[in-house]
Amino acid sequence: MPYPKGNPGGTRTDSWPPNGQIPGSDLNFMREQLLDPLNLECGILNCLYRVGEQLNDEYGAALARAVNDWQIAEWLDKEPRLRASIVIPYENAELSVEEINRVAGHPGFVQVLIMPRTREPMGRRKYWKIYEVAESHGLPIAVHFGGLGGNATTSSGFPSYYIEDHTNMAQAFQCQVISMVCEGVFERFPNLRTVMLEGGFAWVPSLMWRLDKHWKRLREEVPFLTRKPSEYIRGHMRFTTQPMEEPPVSEYLLQVIRHLGSDEMLMFATDYPHWDYDAPDLTFPPKFPEALKQKIFYDNARSFYRLSDKEDRDDAN
Repeated sequence: MPYPKGNPGGTRTDSWPPNGQIPGSDLNFMREQLLDPLNLECGILNCLYRVGEQLNDEYGAALARAVNDWQIAEWLDKEPRLRASIVIPYENAELSVEEINRVAGHPGFVQVLIMPRTREPMGRRKYWKIYEVAESHGLPIAVHFGGLGGNATTSSGFPSYYIEDHTNMAQAFQCQVISMVCEGVFERFPNLRTVMLEGGFAWVPSLMWRLDKHWKRLREEVPFLTRKPSEYIRGHMRFTTQPMEEPPVSEYLLQVIRHLGSDEMLMFATDYPHWDYDAPDLTFPPKFPEALKQKIFYDNARSFYRLSDKEDRDDAN
């Protein structure tokens, strides 16, 4: 880790399994601590093993194959409530395409995982082959908090403390949103979906307003954009609730969500087993609209990941 953390790996103190393995590595303990008590119908695994940051591309590809096979054997094939993210050596598009094609046929994989601190902005051409193959398999691109990639989270270099790096990570997500929109990724891949995991969302409305404003004056620079930037973001991007900005007045949170201009852009996430874990019963204020909670906790993810209703699966089984 580049910074010392309050707990090893940034995990919850109570998330260490009785068998001595690291948090998040024991399926039975995860069942006892997360899946069963929360009555989760579907949980998506995001393995943050540092595959994409390897300087040796072939080694990164070998790690990706091993991690994905491990996810299948030890998690997906043993627990029907779980889905997973395909881990790839994302700085090498050709090797990433090979790995996506190798495992995309497994029904447990529902997205392709990339860290936000890539060596170049994610809209650049070097990543387009990854988006092309993900789109062809109907898989979203998931951008998850973390990574190194050789770049700091700020425009001025590396900060001194973990609290700075943790807070600044939202900047990395904002840069990637801007890059993917302005480089025309969603014009070239019109069916591509993306989800920003653990990057916050309160900054999204102001970013959309700023992009739309500049697009009106600078649109000749990006003539391939046929719609306002905010329309691409609302149509192709989703954001998770964890870590959720929590204003001092609970009503302000609802205002932020309204400013998104859509009730379909947020999906609930726990961030288990990390220290900033969010429990479903404590995530929103008491007077939060029930219809909106239904969308965030269930409907939006079911639609985005194209998951069947539990009743449909029960009938099929």
